[in-house]
Amino acid sequence: MNYVVAVSGGVDSVVLLDMLVREKKHDLTVAHFDHGIRDDSAADARFVEALAKSYDLPYVGRREELGKQASEDYARQRRYEFLRNVAKDKKATLVTAHHADDIIETIAINFSRGTGWRGLAVFGDDTIERPLLSKRKSELYDYALLHDLEWVEDSTNQTDTYLRNRIRRKAGRLSSPARSQLLSLYDKQRLIAGEIDTECQRLLNQDNVKTSRYFFTNIDHAAADELFRAVTEGRLTRPQRERLL
Repeated sequence: MNYVVAVSGGVDSVVLLDMLVREKKHDLTVAHFDHGIRDDSAADARFVEALAKSYDLPYVGRREELGKQASEDYARQRRYEFLRNVAKDKKATLVTAHHADDIIETIAINFSRGTGWRGLAVFGDDTIERPLLSKRKSELYDYALLHDLEWVEDSTNQTDTYLRNRIRRKAGRLSSPARSQLLSLYDKQRLIAGEIDTECQRLLNQDNVKTSRYFFTNIDHAAADELFRAVTEGRLTRPQRERLL
């Protein structure tokens, strides 16, 4: 496989890169996005570039001056736009280092913002591979120490300015049984999401369904919303689809 590996320099992505290198069955490109929010972010970029060089891998980096007031969401949007463009240019699949703890944290964040049901089926983009989703953060640390890996710590991880950091501290206090139950429910939710997506495509392949106002206004409201989501390829928000209906 031809992979573009998103590497921030943190322990998660450093472990991911090392695992993929050791598999010796992928063509890898290291990609790093420097958002310019932190004063020390340029040092992270230099670290990742040197890491790629140590593995004899091609490196693609980009720096933007988003500023210290940039939101988490905006920084994420810019990062993924860059990563997807690199993957497109390389005709490769994008790979990220999200893990099991990220699942729980992201679901909690979505809950706090008033999510719809799809906010519980996070990381559902099948165009991105996430091989570490079954791993706990503690397992990644264990791997890094076992293989004498070096990484950098994001200084903003210690501040309560960002919602994810506040959620992370609370999620870290969950018991192992509660954590396992949440991950099991997440797996079921992802399965349901896939079944709904398949059914939407089946219906939309029927003649004139996409353009039939009569059809959309006479079916169940929740089903109509899911079909609109499929028609618009997820480009509209849930409130926008509500107004459209």
